[in-house]
Amino acid sequence: MPRKAQYNVEAVLNQAIDVFLEHGYHGTIMDEIIARTEFNRRGFYLEFGSKQNFLYIVLDHYQQYYLKKIMLHLESQQGLPSISAFFEEYVRHVRGKGCLLINCITELGFDDLKIREIGRHYIDSLQIDFIGCLEKAQALHQLHPQTNIESAALQLTSYVQGFAVNAILAGDTDELQLATRALLGPLSVKI
Repeated sequence: MPRKAQYNVEAVLNQAIDVFLEHGYHGTIMDEIIARTEFNRRGFYLEFGSKQNFLYIVLDHYQQYYLKKIMLHLESQQGLPSISAFFEEYVRHVRGKGCLLINCITELGFDDLKIREIGRHYIDSLQIDFIGCLEKAQALHQLHPQTNIESAALQLTSYVQGFAVNAILAGDTDELQLATRALLGPLSVKI
C-alpha cells in the first residue's frame, strides 16, 4: 500500500516562491529548497523530477493563486476603475520583491522556451484584459474618445513588467503608487 505524503504541496510551493524571489532560479540551490520546504532530497526528486520542472510547477501555482486573483480586477471590465484596482493590488503584491513570473522571464526567457511561452501567454492575457477595460472605459466616457486603445493597452502591459522590476529597487517607497497615478491620470476624462 503506498504511503501517504507527509507534506502539504501548496505550502511547499508557497515557500518555494519566496526562495525563487530571493535568489532567482540560478541563485537558488537545492539545499535551500530542501531546507525551506522541509522536503527530503529523494522525496523532492520523486515528486517534482528536477529543479527546472519544480520551477514550472511553482510558476503555475504562482499564476493560479496570486496573479490570477489580481487579474480578476481587469476581468470585471468596469473601465478605468478596474485598471486602477488592478495596479493598486499589483503594486502591493510586488512591493519590495518583484513578480516571480516577470523575474523568471527576465532571467530565463532567452534560453528556456517553456518560460518564454508562459510569459507570452501572461503578457497577451494582460493586454487583452486591458483592451477590454479600455473599450469599456471609452463606452462609459471615462476615457478620451481619441485614445488609441491598442497602444494604451500595450503601454499598460509594459508598465506591469517595469513595475515588477522597479518594485525590487523601490522597496517600500511610494514610487510605484506615484507612477500609477501618473500613468492613469492622462487617460481619464476630467469632468
